[in-house]
Amino acid sequence: MSNLDRQAAPSVCGGRGFVVAEPVRELLSPRRVPLGESTEVRRLLPNLGRRMVGAWAFVDHYGPDDIAGEPGMQVPPHPHMGLQTVSWLHEGEVLHRDSTGSLQTVRPRELGLMTSGRAISHSEESPRAHSRHLHGAQLWVALPDAHRHVEPHFQHHAALPHVTAPGLTATVILGELDGARSPGTTYSPLVGADLALTRGTRAHLPLDPDFEYAVLAMSGEAHVDGVPVLPGSMLYLGCGRTSLPLRAESDAGLMLLGGEPFEEEIVMWWNFVGRSHEEIERARADWTTGTRFGEVHGYAGGRLPAPELPPVALKPRGRVR
Repeated sequence: MSNLDRQAAPSVCGGRGFVVAEPVRELLSPRRVPLGESTEVRRLLPNLGRRMVGAWAFVDHYGPDDIAGEPGMQVPPHPHMGLQTVSWLHEGEVLHRDSTGSLQTVRPRELGLMTSGRAISHSEESPRAHSRHLHGAQLWVALPDAHRHVEPHFQHHAALPHVTAPGLTATVILGELDGARSPGTTYSPLVGADLALTRGTRAHLPLDPDFEYAVLAMSGEAHVDGVPVLPGSMLYLGCGRTSLPLRAESDAGLMLLGGEPFEEEIVMWWNFVGRSHEEIERARADWTTGTRFGEVHGYAGGRLPAPELPPVALKPRGRVR
């Protein structure tokens, strides 16, 4: 998934100075951002005052959108480096193409996982014959320094493990939850899970106290640790929790995101995760004039141009609580 913001500003993320080392309840409001020709997303990460949750560095929620008779999602070829993209749908379909030759339609509750490593480019679009509604989330996972130059690759997993309790089904997207492990490849300790709750459910989800967590509300009305979360909002929970109380006032869909606090400071700009302003500058130049990111074949249209990069080098920010 691309960041199509034409006024993209670099930001410093990661480092334990940004982590809240105790349980908190910090409700994050989204910023609305246009995506492609006909889709608008609600951006939860990076957020003012909250840059990452574990290795999760970017979270967009979109829909449900009625795209009957419309093209739906149309994101031209664009580059990525230093991260993994996670495509997760509740409704609709997204056709993925990338410069390694991957061609895959991702459907609801299937994992589309692209590891950019040193460099990749891809496109995303609603298939010509598509469902009426489009609803999902797009997320990035920052790669640690030891793995950020791996060979780019794409994984698709249609079958994922589940954790169940009365009124609750948790699909493990990445990492491990309550003994169930996703087949998706990860490079740092983390978890991503889709939570489906039926109306009236009260449950306690087991957590790792060494992880920091957040919950993204996808649909319905639910209370997370006593806090009502509405669709398109995200509740940051901090660290130090062994369980998470959930209560559903209606049928509801949530996403649990967590992981060990990301040790390294990273620089995020547009669709790149690097370690310095100079590295980001090189990546932009390579996308604009070079061949490093490869070519996406089969997309009906040109590739996405890079926005202008502000010339001022970044300095680390202060501690965020």
